[in-house]
Amino acid sequence: MDISKEYELFLNNVLGLMVINAEGNLVYMNQQCADYIKVDKEKSIGKYITDVFPPSNMQNLLTGDKTINTDFYFHDGRMSVSTQVQLRKAGNIVGVMEYDVLQELNSLEDVLGKYTLLLNDEMNYYREQFRNLRRTKYSLENIIGSSQKIQDLKKQIMTAAVTNATVIITGETGTGKELVAHSIHNLSTRIFGSFVKINAAGLPETLAESEFFGYEEGSFTGAKRGGKKGKFELANNGTLFIDEINQMPLNLQPKILRVLQEHEVDRIGSESSVPIDVRIIAATNQDLENLIKKGQFRQDLYYRLNVFPITIPPLRERLEDLPELVMDKIEQLNLELGKSISEVEGKVYEYLRSYDWPGNVRELYNIVEKAMIYVDIDEHILRVEYFNFRVDNTRIDLETLSKFDKPIEVITREAERKLINEVLIMFGGNKTKAAQYLKIPRPLLYQKMERLGIAKRV
Repeated sequence: MDISKEYELFLNNVLGLMVINAEGNLVYMNQQCADYIKVDKEKSIGKYITDVFPPSNMQNLLTGDKTINTDFYFHDGRMSVSTQVQLRKAGNIVGVMEYDVLQELNSLEDVLGKYTLLLNDEMNYYREQFRNLRRTKYSLENIIGSSQKIQDLKKQIMTAAVTNATVIITGETGTGKELVAHSIHNLSTRIFGSFVKINAAGLPETLAESEFFGYEEGSFTGAKRGGKKGKFELANNGTLFIDEINQMPLNLQPKILRVLQEHEVDRIGSESSVPIDVRIIAATNQDLENLIKKGQFRQDLYYRLNVFPITIPPLRERLEDLPELVMDKIEQLNLELGKSISEVEGKVYEYLRSYDWPGNVRELYNIVEKAMIYVDIDEHILRVEYFNFRVDNTRIDLETLSKFDKPIEVITREAERKLINEVLIMFGGNKTKAAQYLKIPRPLLYQKMERLGIAKRV
């Protein structure tokens, strides 16, 4: 077998194959290429490439570091997709080879159709993966209830989401302020940006500024090497959720206001500002206007925050949502606790409606979880007797009470013990938050717990 003849066979079957030398002159063209572009192969050899094929860009690859290129050609009513490869020998450019990947429009449409479907699937997959990595924990679907108040709340959330306005969420403890903030972010154009949250109440005043604005290396003793980004920078192009903003230190409030006005932050120890694009969603469980009157919150900051106000209704104002809320929690707890509750006794809802729910949905979920613990594995109905641990039963056993020397002190002590227990349960055993809710110093709470025999692990 003459190997040179075999090579010639191979080369003649490559679509649109031609080669130019370092001067841009055509030194090789197979017959298929000549037939396709309608030229005489023998007469074309030695001519400058654009004299043979005017649309050619092969000569552009004779200089520079680019070694490969792809071009679309439209010539004489025909279309081709061509790949050009720079040819080097001993490190020097000696020419360029070009061959066609496609030579018919139908072929291009077929390929593009297949790749469009593939790329769409790939993009959708990676878009969802990226979204899951950076998305918030909750969405609008997690706001449970069909009452008019909840329907109105959802409409407000959807309206807020399509704007870029600063949102202030007001609601009692346990109403779901963070859930609303998550929902706004997930419905907004910032969904692929970061959702960063910070609790203004949980920060020592000395650390609050560095947490919000970050710092440069060496700006203070203990500063991390390389410095640190603050929450504003971390939320750039996304959303910053500031919870319990009513407890923001007064000395920090003017700096927060400046960020809202100037759209830039100054790291501690930095001599330059960092531009940011952040949407602020703030939440409070107190009336900020009352705090302004007491000198505990800046009026100018309040006006900057109060662009799109949202108020979350307390549970006692939407008791018609109790069945949906209870069943939602039961479905979750069935999986977590290995139970199989599918029905709730009607008396349960009568019992739950008799309470005013100071801890709102958070307290309700806690109460339902405690009741579920007492349910047998094979039980399918959540009955009212499983809620007997609740402390809102106002009936007093007068016969038993009469046996005590000081019945008023006894009932007062029991009411205080039950109240503290409920508040501790509501806050998951967090003594600081429980003391704040009860409006007493934390040391006094510990004293009361010890005096009333309340376990500190509650």
